[in-house]
Amino acid sequence: MRKFTLFYIPVLFVFYFNDVMYSQIVISKPNLEFTQACASPSFNTYNVSFSFSPESELEASNQFIVELSDGLGSFSNATQVYISNAGVVTTSPVTFSFSVPTTTSGEAYRIRIKSTAPTSTSLSSNAFPAYFKLQDTPFSINNLLASGVYCSGGSYLLTIDNPGRSENDSPLQYSSLTFNWYKETSPTTSVFISEGNTLSVSEPGTFFAETNYGTCTSNSFSNRVTISEAASDSKSNISSSLGNPYCSTDGPTVLSAINANGYQWFKNGEAIEGATKQMLETNETAEYTVNIDLGSCMTSATINLDASQFSSSINLEDVNELDENESFLATVSTMTNDYEFSWFFNDVLIENATTNSYEVSEVGAYKVTVTQTVGCKSSTTYNFTAQSTFPSVEKIPNVISPNGDGANDTWIIPKAYANGTNTEVVIINAQGNIVLQTKNYQNNWPEKQIDFKDINPLYYYIITTANGKTKKGSITVLR
Repeated sequence: MRKFTLFYIPVLFVFYFNDVMYSQIVISKPNLEFTQACASPSFNTYNVSFSFSPESELEASNQFIVELSDGLGSFSNATQVYISNAGVVTTSPVTFSFSVPTTTSGEAYRIRIKSTAPTSTSLSSNAFPAYFKLQDTPFSINNLLASGVYCSGGSYLLTIDNPGRSENDSPLQYSSLTFNWYKETSPTTSVFISEGNTLSVSEPGTFFAETNYGTCTSNSFSNRVTISEAASDSKSNISSSLGNPYCSTDGPTVLSAINANGYQWFKNGEAIEGATKQMLETNETAEYTVNIDLGSCMTSATINLDASQFSSSINLEDVNELDENESFLATVSTMTNDYEFSWFFNDVLIENATTNSYEVSEVGAYKVTVTQTVGCKSSTTYNFTAQSTFPSVEKIPNVISPNGDGANDTWIIPKAYANGTNTEVVIINAQGNIVLQTKNYQNNWPEKQIDFKDINPLYYYIITTANGKTKKGSITVLR
């Protein structure tokens, strides 16, 4: 029998480990310094803070990125709302400020932080509502009509006006916005009805729309409209685009009826030929009525339209005589007390003269500006003059004696040719030179001393009235 001897030969297995070290940091869950992001064109800044560790592992090229999820919290198409400059952030903790995109709209957004060198991603933040309020002012529906009517078994369509009146900032201008419709359950409460740009109403009630900004408070809401089922005596409303009363100097106003199949407008009970559309343009004060065809029933609406006019007057003529040491009262009359008054003397504002009357005691040029403060916010100006009372003469004199005795010192002509009559007065000396030419003669020539020399000077006058009639003659100046 053969014997076998076993030999144990130690075999050395040598393992080589390639010791490669990877840099790594840990970023904490972001801490939001806000509970909701209700952004607008005037405010869009929000803060988020986080920490990371270890600081020594950051590389010089590192950037931190703030990512925003979609409105459901998903980061599959995340938006980068902040990126730090390379190598700037080196210590922890960190606070960044960011802005949300103008398309932001949802209740469950989240934030997360990423680093680039080394690469790392934080957990996502708590969810928060976020909306960018592109439009945040009241808007109109139903052409600002307060009511609407539907036939039994039918419905009435409420729509957001676009653009509506000139002052209406219609939210339909912003394609990304959505809208919620509500029905009032009390003066202070309401219930959600549906979403959309329109609402078909088939039950009585008061309805309104709001731009959908979720839990963010907003001023983007509509007027209320009360809807009723048509009855034999049912009425609706007519709106005036410029209000009622309105200022006719601003142009015509547009009267609007509710949505319907057909219309016939009346003015003071008389049918207006061709006025068969939903809107009627007018600039006249009157009672307007419209018969409205709702399809299977009829209704009507009436408005007493007041086309207010600027109405005032003054109790003076353009030219008014003022006796020496006397005065007269200038008074502006208006229909209401909603006016302001500014008085001027020789184009200088008279301080503290702010009522509708002013006592005139000086010769000169006056004016008063009257401004209506409500309704038709317009103004008008009245101009008038106060002049010294001229002595009454019937004929044009041909002799004067400017010797300072107070009698016949100046050439005084009839009032029909004096100041305020737009009559041209020309005085020419014997050499043919014009010494006076005016359309505002004050009965004051000569104002300067005349050199008599050896004879009594002779002058000639030409008076031309506003209607072109002429009178000519001579003036002898005696010592």
